[in-house]
Amino acid sequence: MIHNIRYRLFVYEDENEKELIGGLKNILPTAKIEREVAEGMMEDEIIILSGKIDKKKETKEFLNNLLAIDNLSLEKLDNDLQKKTDKNGNVFIRFSKASACEEKWEICDSGDSIHLKIKIMAYPAKKEVAIKLLSEAINEVL
Repeated sequence: MIHNIRYRLFVYEDENEKELIGGLKNILPTAKIEREVAEGMMEDEIIILSGKIDKKKETKEFLNNLLAIDNLSLEKLDNDLQKKTDKNGNVFIRFSKASACEEKWEICDSGDSIHLKIKIMAYPAKKEVAIKLLSEAINEVL
């Protein structure tokens, strides 16, 4: 169902990079992280951690874990699919960095988070098809 998952995480100067990598690995255990250093507006250092997961076993494991989160969060995700999905069938989900570091999966809509871009295997690759596939998967477990 998932073709690939791209992820991105910003680490600011006052944050612990190793702890945030642990949080990312809680969500994507097999993540092979690329590290880039950037400069913020106030000349502070920002580390950008990113990468892509495209192995079927790993994307399936992610989906199974996603579908195992609490029902209230799944219902909210299902209701928000229209605004979280682009015209090409990519679903954008953010997870709280703080919760991920505590080994919890908390979907959030804004703020400091782990950003995921999930390409749904939808044929044709359209928003409506991707939403239908993911919504059906969610509703099977609700």
